[in-house]
Amino acid sequence: MELHLRDKHILITGGSKGIGLACADAFLREGARVSLVSRDPSNLARAREHLASHGLDRIQTQSADLTNAISALEALHAVQISFGPVDVLVNSAGAAKRTPAPDLTPQAWQDAMQAKFLSYVHMIDPVIKQMAQRQKGNIVNVVGNGGKVASAIHLPGGAANAALMLVTAGLANAYAAQGIRVNAINPGLTRTDRLQDGIAADARFHGIATDQAMQQAVAKIPMGRMAEPEEIARVVLFLASDAASYVTGINMSMDGASTPIVV
Repeated sequence: MELHLRDKHILITGGSKGIGLACADAFLREGARVSLVSRDPSNLARAREHLASHGLDRIQTQSADLTNAISALEALHAVQISFGPVDVLVNSAGAAKRTPAPDLTPQAWQDAMQAKFLSYVHMIDPVIKQMAQRQKGNIVNVVGNGGKVASAIHLPGGAANAALMLVTAGLANAYAAQGIRVNAINPGLTRTDRLQDGIAADARFHGIATDQAMQQAVAKIPMGRMAEPEEIARVVLFLASDAASYVTGINMSMDGASTPIVV
């Protein structure tokens, strides 16, 4: 199937590791040009080395703190100097700290919205307005199933995820007439470095060992395993492509059938 992504400029926030890095690899395999934005320059350097086999002329990196709107805008301008306007924005940056409900503070809620919600919105806002001027564009938000299913150790992060799901649906509706599609994927447990922090928080909350918490988490997944980052990336690739030309405004769960609900 021809996805028509060759030479497209793909901007991936949080692209230096985990799902974002897997997305970068998938887009590069389709012949796209990829800009990676992340906070940590050392992570970006490792990502660039990891992806080098695709050709360094099709990869660029930019360090930025996306919780700051000015920093996000500066990063956007920087990557457009070399690769031009953004055809596809994939947001995979930011993660709210997992905190058991009894330990929550007002600051924890604020931190979660900064880390997860605003880090996405600060890039979405300028990009979608530019896309509207060109009457074309595509945004895929990698959000998280915590926005659909409340967890006692992930309430601020889940609230941020839920807000992003609403933003996804709302912007899809607002900009559909201008040729822009906006979709979201809500992964369940996925084998990334970030997963370990969540499992450790769950273990502390239940007073059990980390290994036991991991085993219990996997046991709840009907498919019997966690997702691989590459599996999430393949769906991002589809939603970003012409193969999904009439798909917009969805918030799709990828949790191995852990939550059997109709949405």
